[in-house]
Amino acid sequence: MMLTYLTATFGFRATWNPELMVLTASIGIAYFALIGPLRHTFAQATPVSLRQKALFCIGLLLFYFGMGSPLNVAGHFLFSAHMLQQSLLYLVMPLLLLAGTPSWLFASLPERKWARTLLRLTTHPITAVLMFNALFSFYHMPVILDMAMNNLAMHNLIHLPLLLTALLMWTPVIAPLPQLHRLTELQKLAYIFASGVLITPACALIIFAGAPLYGTYVNGPTMLCTPFFSAPVDKSMLAVPLQALDDQRLGGIIMKLMQEVTYGSVLAYIFARWYRKEKDQPDDQLLPH
Repeated sequence: MMLTYLTATFGFRATWNPELMVLTASIGIAYFALIGPLRHTFAQATPVSLRQKALFCIGLLLFYFGMGSPLNVAGHFLFSAHMLQQSLLYLVMPLLLLAGTPSWLFASLPERKWARTLLRLTTHPITAVLMFNALFSFYHMPVILDMAMNNLAMHNLIHLPLLLTALLMWTPVIAPLPQLHRLTELQKLAYIFASGVLITPACALIIFAGAPLYGTYVNGPTMLCTPFFSAPVDKSMLAVPLQALDDQRLGGIIMKLMQEVTYGSVLAYIFARWYRKEKDQPDDQLLPH
């Protein structure tokens, strides 16, 4: 019912974003077309597991769902939908894409000096975690978010760096290249905990604000922006089911809960892997020499 209403109101292009649909499908086709032939060009390249393929595909689906589906449209009118979109795009999707990409696909990058230098700088744990969380907080400043929601250039200027820095933020944890394995398992636990602490002030400000912070969700947007085009909004056709302040608080809670669940799941996985590794070590390796 809601999908039919959105499609009828804003049209197929605005609601389903066929350009992004094609782009997402093209990335998926390229992934499956390349992982077979390319593997044979790299020494000691392991086959891509079914689990990796599934994770990559789910990540791609979340990318489209966040950027090109009706959730993107709903995010212009409901802050809670916007924060669900943000959670999927920047907390969950990059993690799945990195986990689903075999390390040998990145193997040619470190051969180039400029790539090695850039990777060392942007994937350093301190740089990566600060860049993402600073940009995320900057985006949710009222004046910036209101501007991005009603301006196509600003919309893309913010979302593209956020997507990139989200990938970089997860890189010290997933480390798709052997050269990037800087953190021990214990350090990864501390890194994820620190990232959760850094994102908390933005969520807390949104949840505990005494008044609506964003004019877009009080007065309604004037434009509907997607990655490839924007269209004017006829506000007479809108019916928002929540009061702006309640919607804002719900959005902050959704973001915090999604962050807790995602980070908590990764923490549990890393801790379990670390525990198994320590448990499997022979006793003589645990004794000082």
